[in-house]
Amino acid sequence: METHEVKELLSQFDQSTLTELQLKKETFELYFNKNTTSGLQSASSAPAPAPAANAAPTPVAPTPAVSATPDTVEVAKPVLEGKEVVSPLVGVVYLKPSPDKDNFKQIGDHVKKGDILCIVEAMKVMNEIVSDVDGELVEVLVESEQIVEYNQPLFRVKEG
Repeated sequence: METHEVKELLSQFDQSTLTELQLKKETFELYFNKNTTSGLQSASSAPAPAPAANAAPTPVAPTPAVSATPDTVEVAKPVLEGKEVVSPLVGVVYLKPSPDKDNFKQIGDHVKKGDILCIVEAMKVMNEIVSDVDGELVEVLVESEQIVEYNQPLFRVKEG
């Protein structure tokens, strides 16, 4: 999909009454969202979507994809190898055990099955999210205090 096509689609989406639009075409995936919170944010998207239209594409294969917002166009990073650790529930993610502590895990850390990676708060209950594989943490896909959706990827762990 060409940049001008993405911009035209974004313009039409912005003028419509739709609040979300997801488009998949071969190895290209595009997601527009007018909501104040998004379940499909990727590492290359803005940390907190504004009420105006935002686009946060997620590449399906390690080929460049185009990210478009009303003012900018940028190339997304390729998807790294590894197993995704996903959120088992909707809530607010915390990467630290408390505000004055370091993150549970950093990129490059070795994780073991059962290690705590983060906490997802749902209805005032703190739920520990643990690694289900042994390996190296290669990507953090969320930011602390971000709202996450059910089955949303949080981390990528390269097994080994």
